[in-house]
Amino acid sequence: MMKQFLIVLLSVASVVAQNDPFFPKPSYFRKHFLNVPTKVELEPPVRLADFVAGGKLELSLKNYLDLVMQNNPDIGIQKVNVEFARDAILRAFSVFDPIATAGFTTTRQLTPSGSLLAGADTINALTQPFSLGYTQTISTGGQYNISFTDTKTSSNSAFTTFNPQLSAGFNMSFTQPLLRGRGMFITRLPVSIARSKLKATQYTLEDQVTQLLAVAENAYWDVVNNRENLRVQEEALKLADAALQRAQKELELGATSPLEIYQPEANRANAELSVVHARHSLEQTEDALRRQIGADIDPKFREMPLVLTETLDMPPTTEGAIDRKAAVEDALRLRPDLRSNTQNLDVDDLGIKQANNALLPSLSFTAQYGSSGLGGIFYNRTNLLDPTAPVVPIPGGLGDALSSVFGFTYPVYGIGLRLTLPIRDRNAASNLADALAQKKLDALRVRQNQENVRLQVLNVIDQVENSRESIRVAKIARDLAQKRVEADQKRYELGTTTLFFVLDSQNAFVLAESSLVTETINYRRNLLNFYLRTGRLLEERNIVIR
Repeated sequence: MMKQFLIVLLSVASVVAQNDPFFPKPSYFRKHFLNVPTKVELEPPVRLADFVAGGKLELSLKNYLDLVMQNNPDIGIQKVNVEFARDAILRAFSVFDPIATAGFTTTRQLTPSGSLLAGADTINALTQPFSLGYTQTISTGGQYNISFTDTKTSSNSAFTTFNPQLSAGFNMSFTQPLLRGRGMFITRLPVSIARSKLKATQYTLEDQVTQLLAVAENAYWDVVNNRENLRVQEEALKLADAALQRAQKELELGATSPLEIYQPEANRANAELSVVHARHSLEQTEDALRRQIGADIDPKFREMPLVLTETLDMPPTTEGAIDRKAAVEDALRLRPDLRSNTQNLDVDDLGIKQANNALLPSLSFTAQYGSSGLGGIFYNRTNLLDPTAPVVPIPGGLGDALSSVFGFTYPVYGIGLRLTLPIRDRNAASNLADALAQKKLDALRVRQNQENVRLQVLNVIDQVENSRESIRVAKIARDLAQKRVEADQKRYELGTTTLFFVLDSQNAFVLAESSLVTETINYRRNLLNFYLRTGRLLEERNIVIR
């Protein structure tokens, strides 16, 4: 599923790059000339009201994780970081963006005459050049340029043949690299690198989201743990309170010494203190859980009581041992952090090819073809030395110049080769050496992470199996402690034991019950850690990153 998501993401990025607004679409003007709003409005937490029942926020683990995915700002930050990698693809396409230029200036210049051949005592000249240009790089690395120029000049000189004079020119040129920067693969290398980095970033996003989900789920189990601990401490308080009431009755009836009342009173006080601490810890973990789902932002849900519906079921006793080899293979195949490191090797390969291309000499082929034309009002002067000689103007204008230009009456064409040979290029050689060293470094990191992943999986399997066995033993210890309480209670009622042993067995039962809760929570945490270390957490929790 993740692979399909990446393919869709990359295809979308390519479409965005090709369909970006261009001149003269209306969207082009909206994007380039309208002010971009700088205000960012964040939406309030969503779907919290869907899980309110009886004035309480009831959350199963699945519903809770769904809210975390939608409302947790930490996950939102990781998703936004992917946008930078996606924008890098669009930026890489910019080398193929065409550029159009246009220019017009007007200049009037008065110049004192220093010669009789100037044609006037003071030369008054007006120059108005106009130009259009278009440049674009194509996928082969070549670049073509198209330009059109037209210059209008007028002067009061008596010897000017065309006044005003219109000089027009049209030129097309093409430059194609033959060594460095030649070919579609080289010119599209920045795009390929950006796409490969996007894949690595996507794997990193999956890894970060997985880590954050594990933190969020641990917060859920923290609340369950403290809720169960509060229940155990409240039961202990009830037992201590009942023991104190029994001791007080016996004291009133004179069946026991006044000195025997202090131990039940102390037990009752300690039990009450434990309840206070457990309730305070539960409130703290509930506040942390509200932060995970954004309930702390909305005053409506900030103080709403939480009801977590997950129970501490015992793990199945028939479940066999975890296949260590298969678990390690799954982790090496699925762990997003390892896949991100492996993807970096592809980025390194592309970077090496890019650095190697920079070592080549620069040899380029150029070709150009153009035309020029002249137009304006032609003054046919019969005698240049006689100012009084008759002048016959012949009408003309821009059309004459354009007719000559696009009729290619006066063509200009040429071809050429240009070679730039670095005698010694230390910069390019250093860049290639760095690219090779970077790949070696990333390869070592992949191996390092593979070893770490293997060790992490084996350790977490031991922890899961240890927790499962610990629950079994803790359950036996709890049942035995409960039987001891019942037995000591009967012996006490028969007068064959003292209150001290009853209180001691009650304390032992509370510790055994608390230990069972702790081991059960540890099993849930270790199982969560197992899914995290094997890269299966998102799959196990049915979560898809959008």
